[in-house]
Amino acid sequence: MTQQQDAVDAIEAQWNRERPDLDTAPMAVFGRIYRITRAMGDEMERTYGRYGLSRGEFDVVAALRRSGEPYTLSPRELSATLMLTSGGMTGRLDKLEKAGLVGRTPDPHDRRGLRVSLTEQGLDVVDRAVTAGLEVQHRGVEGLSPEELVLLGDLLRRVMAGL
Repeated sequence: MTQQQDAVDAIEAQWNRERPDLDTAPMAVFGRIYRITRAMGDEMERTYGRYGLSRGEFDVVAALRRSGEPYTLSPRELSATLMLTSGGMTGRLDKLEKAGLVGRTPDPHDRRGLRVSLTEQGLDVVDRAVTAGLEVQHRGVEGLSPEELVLLGDLLRRVMAGL
């Protein structure tokens, strides 16, 4: 099966022409990963925007939703899960709280701590947004068979493990 050439092929061909001593195979992989990430990231931003969320805000409510009932985590747990500074997390939580999607309450086990919880509205919004986001992602991989999708996921996991 002949594959259609893309912009990354052209870049790799130019490097191979100019520097035939270089092995550019990793450039082709990471170039495509970068371009896929940009394209899908822009599409996800638009999709989540329909629910009043940025991608970063979606990440917060999604982390709460994935945590299971009662959909509550500390800001520190959220920051660790999302690899955010406490300042970055505070900004997102302020916006989400103002929108009525999360609430902050004192931690009953730590007088200095807080707990962040999804509100009923937040639960509804995140459930609709994650469904819409997955529809976009499914369209993005519709050219792959289920077996190819699993293989690609496995290969990318191995790449990540090596970083």
